[in-house]
Amino acid sequence: MTLWTLRLVFLALCGLGSWAISQLDPVWENHPFIAVAIGLACGGALIGIDRATKSFSVRGLTAATFGLFVGVTISYFIGNSKLFEPIDPKPRMIAQISMYLFFSYISMVIALRGKDEFNIVIPYVRFRREEAPERLLLLDSNIIIDGRILDVADTGFLNAIFVVPRFILRELQLLADSADDIKRARGRRGLDVLKQLQKNPRIEVKIHENDVPEIKEMDGKLVELARRLNAEILTNDYNLNRIAELQHVRVLNLHELSKALRPVILPGEQLKLKLVKEGREPEQAVAYLEDGTMVVVQRARHLVGREADIVIESVLQTAAGRMAFAHLQEDGGADTRSSRKNA
Repeated sequence: MTLWTLRLVFLALCGLGSWAISQLDPVWENHPFIAVAIGLACGGALIGIDRATKSFSVRGLTAATFGLFVGVTISYFIGNSKLFEPIDPKPRMIAQISMYLFFSYISMVIALRGKDEFNIVIPYVRFRREEAPERLLLLDSNIIIDGRILDVADTGFLNAIFVVPRFILRELQLLADSADDIKRARGRRGLDVLKQLQKNPRIEVKIHENDVPEIKEMDGKLVELARRLNAEILTNDYNLNRIAELQHVRVLNLHELSKALRPVILPGEQLKLKLVKEGREPEQAVAYLEDGTMVVVQRARHLVGREADIVIESVLQTAAGRMAFAHLQEDGGADTRSSRKNA
C-alpha cells in the first residue's frame, strides 16, 4: 500500500466518521453533507500538515520539543514573578501569553538550528551530528565466485557495506546443488568466499531479503535493486556493467581496477624476466610480467627456460590486453652468445 493510498483511505474514514457522529445529534442529523464536508476538511488539513512536515526528522522533533520546554519554562517563571504583580489582570494575561509565544518560538528555532550539535546532559542520551549515508555495494554472483574480492576486502580500500541479495544467494545455492561438476564447483566456491567475507572484521556483509519479482532476469533484478537502495554494484561482468551504466547505476568493475593497478612499463625500461616459451617468429622468446602482460623478446629463443636482462622497445595495447616488445641487453646478449660458442 502506497503512502497516497493510505492518505485517501484516511480521508474517506474522516468523512465517514464525521457523518456517523452527525447522526447522533438531532441538529446535525438533517445536514449530513455539511458534516461529511467538515470531516473531509479536517482530514485534508491533517494531510496538509503531514506533507508540510515530511522532511521533519525525529532529531528535529526532539530538538523542537526541547526548545518548547525551555521556552515555556522561562515564560512561566518570568510571568509569575513579582515584576507582574502591580499590573492589572487583563494586561498581565496579554503580556504572559505574548511572552509564552515569544520565548517558545525563539527557543524552538534555536534548538532546531543547532539540532546537529547540541547534547542533552542525560545519561546515555546524546544527539550527534547526522552521519553521511552509508555506502552500499551490491555483489553479484560472478564477483563472489571470482574470489579476488577477498583480497580487495583485506586491504580496507572498500569502505562500504557489502550487500548480497537473497536471489543472488539462491543462485549460488542452485549452482552448488547442480549435477554439473563445473557448476557445482563454482557454486561451492562462491558460498565459501561469502562465508569468508562474513568472517572478515574489516567489512560488514548483509543479506538483503527483498526480491524484485516483476523482473525475471538476474542482471535486471540486481540493477533495479541497486536503484531502489541507491547502491553501487560490484562486479566483473562486462554485460552487467553495460546494462547498469545504461540505467545510470554506478558500477565498480574489478577488471577495471586490476587494469588500473597494472605496473607501468615504458620504452627503454630494463627488466629481468624468465623466458618461458618460444615465440611465433624465428629467434623470438616470450616472457610474462606479474600481471600477465606478455613480453616478446627478439633473438632470445636460445635463452628459453632461463632469466635474461631485457630492454623494452615498445608497448602495444590490443583488444586482448597489453603486449610489449623487447630485446636483450647488449652485454647480456653478447655474453650469452660467447658462452654458447665456448660450449
